[in-house]
Amino acid sequence: MKGFIKEFKAFAIKGNVIDLAVAVVIGAAFGKIVSSLVANIITPLIGVLLGGRDVSGMMYVLGNAEITYGVFLQSIIDFFVVALFIFIAVKAINRAQDAFDGEEEETAEAKPPEPTEDIKLLREIRDSLKK
Repeated sequence: MKGFIKEFKAFAIKGNVIDLAVAVVIGAAFGKIVSSLVANIITPLIGVLLGGRDVSGMMYVLGNAEITYGVFLQSIIDFFVVALFIFIAVKAINRAQDAFDGEEEETAEAKPPEPTEDIKLLREIRDSLKK
Protein backbone atom coordinates (compact mmCIF):
# COMPACT_ATOMS: atom_id res chain seq x y z
CA MET A 1 0.00 0.00 0.00
CA LYS A 2 2.87 2.38 0.81
CA GLY A 3 4.37 1.76 -2.64
CA PHE A 4 1.06 2.63 -4.26
CA ILE A 5 0.79 5.90 -2.32
CA LYS A 6 4.40 6.77 -3.14
CA GLU A 7 3.79 6.10 -6.85
CA PHE A 8 0.59 8.16 -6.78
CA LYS A 9 2.38 11.11 -5.15
CA ALA A 10 5.12 10.96 -7.78
CA PHE A 11 2.48 10.86 -10.52
CA ALA A 12 0.29 13.63 -9.10
CA ILE A 13 3.14 16.02 -8.43
CA LYS A 14 4.61 15.76 -11.92
CA GLY A 15 4.35 18.98 -13.90
CA ASN A 16 2.32 17.40 -16.69
CA VAL A 17 -0.54 16.44 -14.39
CA ILE A 18 -0.69 19.88 -12.84
CA ASP A 19 -0.53 21.52 -16.29
CA LEU A 20 -3.36 19.28 -17.45
CA ALA A 21 -5.49 20.20 -14.43
CA VAL A 22 -4.95 23.91 -15.08
CA ALA A 23 -5.82 23.40 -18.76
CA VAL A 24 -9.08 21.64 -17.86
CA VAL A 25 -10.13 24.46 -15.51
CA ILE A 26 -9.25 27.16 -18.03
CA GLY A 27 -10.95 25.17 -20.80
CA ALA A 28 -14.15 24.93 -18.79
CA ALA A 29 -14.15 28.67 -18.16
CA PHE A 30 -13.37 29.35 -21.83
CA GLY A 31 -16.26 27.06 -22.82
CA LYS A 32 -18.66 29.12 -20.72
CA ILE A 33 -17.47 32.32 -22.38
CA VAL A 34 -17.89 30.88 -25.87
CA SER A 35 -21.32 29.41 -25.01
CA SER A 36 -22.44 32.81 -23.77
CA LEU A 37 -21.11 34.47 -26.92
CA VAL A 38 -22.98 32.02 -29.12
CA ALA A 39 -26.23 32.11 -27.12
CA ASN A 40 -26.36 35.85 -26.47
CA ILE A 41 -24.73 37.44 -29.50
CA ILE A 42 -24.29 35.15 -32.50
CA THR A 43 -27.60 33.27 -32.34
CA PRO A 44 -29.69 36.47 -32.14
CA LEU A 45 -27.72 37.92 -35.07
CA ILE A 46 -28.39 34.80 -37.14
CA GLY A 47 -32.04 35.05 -36.12
CA VAL A 48 -32.14 38.63 -37.45
CA LEU A 49 -30.59 37.48 -40.72
CA LEU A 50 -33.28 34.78 -40.95
CA GLY A 51 -36.09 37.28 -40.48
CA GLY A 52 -36.36 37.31 -36.70
CA ARG A 53 -36.61 33.55 -36.27
CA ASP A 54 -34.97 31.71 -33.41
CA VAL A 55 -32.59 29.15 -34.92
CA SER A 56 -32.98 26.65 -32.10
CA GLY A 57 -36.77 26.84 -32.37
CA MET A 58 -36.88 25.76 -36.01
CA MET A 59 -38.64 22.45 -36.51
CA TYR A 60 -40.57 20.44 -39.00
CA VAL A 61 -43.72 18.63 -37.93
CA LEU A 62 -44.30 15.29 -39.60
CA GLY A 63 -47.45 13.71 -38.26
CA ASN A 64 -47.06 13.48 -34.50
CA ALA A 65 -43.26 13.80 -34.66
CA GLU A 66 -41.40 17.08 -34.33
CA ILE A 67 -38.08 17.17 -36.16
CA THR A 68 -36.17 19.89 -34.33
CA TYR A 69 -33.48 20.59 -36.88
CA GLY A 70 -32.95 24.05 -35.35
CA VAL A 71 -31.34 22.48 -32.28
CA PHE A 72 -29.02 20.58 -34.63
CA LEU A 73 -28.18 23.80 -36.52
CA GLN A 74 -27.49 25.51 -33.19
CA SER A 75 -25.07 22.71 -32.25
CA ILE A 76 -23.26 23.13 -35.58
CA ILE A 77 -23.00 26.89 -35.05
CA ASP A 78 -21.69 26.32 -31.51
CA PHE A 79 -19.07 23.92 -32.81
CA PHE A 80 -17.80 26.29 -35.50
CA VAL A 81 -17.64 29.25 -33.14
CA VAL A 82 -15.75 27.23 -30.52
CA ALA A 83 -13.38 25.89 -33.19
CA LEU A 84 -12.81 29.42 -34.54
CA PHE A 85 -12.04 30.83 -31.11
CA ILE A 86 -9.69 27.98 -30.25
CA PHE A 87 -7.92 28.45 -33.59
CA ILE A 88 -7.52 32.19 -32.96
CA ALA A 89 -6.29 31.62 -29.39
CA VAL A 90 -3.76 28.96 -30.45
CA LYS A 91 -2.56 31.14 -33.34
CA ALA A 92 -2.06 34.11 -30.98
CA ILE A 93 -0.22 31.96 -28.44
CA ASN A 94 2.03 30.51 -31.17
CA ARG A 95 2.80 34.00 -32.47
CA ALA A 96 3.68 35.24 -29.00
CA GLN A 97 5.82 32.16 -28.39
CA ASP A 98 7.61 32.60 -31.73
CA ALA A 99 8.32 36.24 -30.90
CA PHE A 100 9.65 35.24 -27.48
CA ASP A 101 11.78 32.46 -28.99
CA GLY A 102 13.11 34.90 -31.60
CA GLU A 103 14.29 37.26 -28.86
CA GLU A 104 16.11 34.38 -27.14
CA GLU A 105 17.79 33.35 -30.39
CA GLU A 106 18.95 36.92 -31.05
CA THR A 107 20.59 37.15 -27.66
CA ALA A 108 22.11 33.68 -28.01
CA GLU A 109 23.47 34.47 -31.48
CA ALA A 110 24.92 37.81 -30.45
CA LYS A 111 28.62 38.09 -31.09
CA PRO A 112 30.85 37.55 -28.11
CA PRO A 113 32.40 40.73 -26.79
CA GLU A 114 35.63 41.92 -28.37
CA PRO A 115 38.65 40.75 -26.34
CA THR A 116 40.43 43.33 -24.24
CA GLU A 117 43.83 44.73 -25.19
CA ASP A 118 45.51 42.53 -22.58
CA ILE A 119 44.00 39.39 -24.12
CA LYS A 120 45.02 40.50 -27.61
CA LEU A 121 48.57 41.11 -26.44
CA LEU A 122 48.75 37.72 -24.72
CA ARG A 123 47.50 36.02 -27.88
CA GLU A 124 50.16 37.78 -29.95
CA ILE A 125 52.84 36.64 -27.52
CA ARG A 126 51.52 33.07 -27.61
CA ASP A 127 51.43 33.04 -31.39
CA SER A 128 54.95 34.44 -31.67
CA LEU A 129 56.25 31.80 -29.24
CA LYS A 130 54.73 29.02 -31.35
CA LYS A 131 56.82 30.13 -34.36
